[in-house]
Amino acid sequence: MTNTTNNPPLDQTGTDARPVMIAARNIVKSYGDNRVLDNVSLTLRKGEVVAVIGPSGSGKSTFLRCLINLETIDQGSIAVEGQALATSEEGGSSRYVSDAEVRRLCRKMSMVFQSFNLFPHMTVLQNIIEAPLTVKGMSRDAIIPKAEELLRKVGLLNKRDNYPNRLSGGQKQRVAIARALAMEPDIMLFDEPTSALDPELTGEVLRAMRQLADEHMTMLVVTHEMGFAREAAHRVIFMDQGKIVEEAPSHAFFTAPQHERSRMFLGQML
Repeated sequence: MTNTTNNPPLDQTGTDARPVMIAARNIVKSYGDNRVLDNVSLTLRKGEVVAVIGPSGSGKSTFLRCLINLETIDQGSIAVEGQALATSEEGGSSRYVSDAEVRRLCRKMSMVFQSFNLFPHMTVLQNIIEAPLTVKGMSRDAIIPKAEELLRKVGLLNKRDNYPNRLSGGQKQRVAIARALAMEPDIMLFDEPTSALDPELTGEVLRAMRQLADEHMTMLVVTHEMGFAREAAHRVIFMDQGKIVEEAPSHAFFTAPQHERSRMFLGQML
């Protein structure tokens, strides 16, 4: 379990000295007249685990999808490791960098979805090596040992030649985590990775995620698992109706939430 009480290194001004991995400022995203994200801002630092929680429909998943460019933002700016992905123009709208630069920056991130998204016609091993082969141009000789090591890491090396339909939901999601890690990302995004699982299978996925947190992987996790948010996250962001209502260190958020909406939500979840 991650020690969430560790204080981050500070610079001479008392500011967190860790490099900023994602800086999102005043993000606005609408679908027609429905404003899904309303001036949402986030700073995610190297080695930090941030849990994003809130009721369904609060914009959490849309926010993650905007960060990795699966959705485009209407207003605001996004920078990845100090490099602009989208900038805020004078008129308020956002302008993206070139398509090639967008692809390059987004390769610094990998995302794990709630629905696994494994290729059913490929074995577990083939699922993991496909993106490094086609996107990064790695050789099979280079990627297969790494893929096998990742399967060992998530406890599934013995399933390397199985097809997804022979796996449980928890096993599929652990393969999806290994597949995301095979791209050697600097940042991992998780979009409710246990929401499609039976409760008894949730634990094995959360253990794999906790191991990543213990290894200081930078992680942004949308989750309904309050135990994971409390134990593994350094910081909690609570969203409601497209806005960040409260943001606090995880211990402080769960012991003394400041906003009435946060207290109501926790009262229903805990």
